[in-house]
Amino acid sequence: MCWSATADLVAGTGIGAVGVVSVALAARRPRDLPLAALPLLLGAHQIIESAVWRDDGGSGPATVAWAVIALPLLALWVPAGVLCAAPPAARRRLLVPIAAGAVTATALAYVLATRAVTAEIRGHTVGYSLGLPRPELIVVGYLLATIGSLLLSGDRGLVLFGVLVAVGAAVCVALWHREYISTWCAFAAVCSVVLLLWVARRRPPDRKR
Repeated sequence: MCWSATADLVAGTGIGAVGVVSVALAARRPRDLPLAALPLLLGAHQIIESAVWRDDGGSGPATVAWAVIALPLLALWVPAGVLCAAPPAARRRLLVPIAAGAVTATALAYVLATRAVTAEIRGHTVGYSLGLPRPELIVVGYLLATIGSLLLSGDRGLVLFGVLVAVGAAVCVALWHREYISTWCAFAAVCSVVLLLWVARRRPPDRKR
């Protein structure tokens, strides 16, 4: 798979449409709304990256907006959404990934506020550079918050989503190590279709009048 401004724009628009349907289906289950809205966020994320392509990388507003969503926002949004939607029996163990997400998001937000993030077009991918201190700890906290919360959710559909995103993370590290964060976010956006199926399955049946 290759990426470009057009590819990101088309993918973002399609995933955003999935998000609209997902939110509509979850309207009667408020606890599911944060996760149902995740494809909307990821779709917007891909559309923002199309602007990064058009700017030929750099450190402009599109790059900063992309980094804010990819780094602190997702690190907190995903475990919080899973905690809202998870069955009661799973909520205690989900405190671990949400704590990891809070700490990781705080650290990432601080770095974004104090350092410049830059994007570089590398062939058919985009590489982002932030100069993170102790990046290995940040990566562990981030993956525990995002993938870990899904795998610990106690919900079969969310666990499947977590497995797919974990596989995508491994593939991205193996094939696109320097562009890991960009390619993994794109993979996660495509996998958001699984969230639509999850929302549809959980939708309460219509009551006959």
